[in-house]
This record gives sequence, C-alpha cells and structure tokens, in this order.
Amino acid sequence: MNLYTVNELVKGTICQECSTSQEFTYAFASDLMSDVLRFNMEKTILITGLSTVQTLRTAEMSNIECIIFARDKKVTDEMITLAAENNISLITTPLTLFEVSGRLYSNGIKPIF
Repeated sequence: MNLYTVNELVKGTICQECSTSQEFTYAFASDLMSDVLRFNMEKTILITGLSTVQTLRTAEMSNIECIIFARDKKVTDEMITLAAENNISLITTPLTLFEVSGRLYSNGIKPIF
C-alpha cells in the first residue's frame, strides 16, 4: 500500500513525505519503543502516540519507513528534519491507535506478528 492510500485511510495529514515509491506491507502499533526495537521492520508503518525525537531514532534503527502519530500528536521541526535525513515519512491523524490499526488491517496491511 502506498503512502497516499495509507494517509487517506487514516484521515491523516502528511507532515514529511519521503520516497513516493514507498510500499507498505506491515504495521506495528506501540508506544513502547523497546518493543519496536525487537524487530527489523522493513516495509512497515509504526503507529504510535509517542511524538518525540526518540521515536524517530527508534524508527531509524528498525528500518521503519513511515510513522503515523495517532490522537492528533504534533510533529516538531526537529522531528521533520530527522525524518527527512532518514527517508521516513510522517503522518498525523486525529484517530486513535485502535482505529488506525483497524483501518489498515481491514485494507490488507498485515501485523508484524
């Protein structure tokens, strides 16, 4: 699934767009970055409510290419800069983690485990 389809499904706003050829197969929802670090997550969307630079650093280490910030969490300029440097797309949405996960799953995105 491409970035634009993901964004439309979650009623989001793209804050940082990297490669338009990104295709996503999996999603993982967590606010615990230690859980995220357990897996190599290529072609994966991270869904979280944790809007910090550490979230970007964790995504970088886990090969995550897209982060969706749920519950209208705000993205800082520092986060946008770091995302651009690491080819990570950022989306914000007013939906909850549960709603985002359900919408993506219902449209073919697979869970990590």
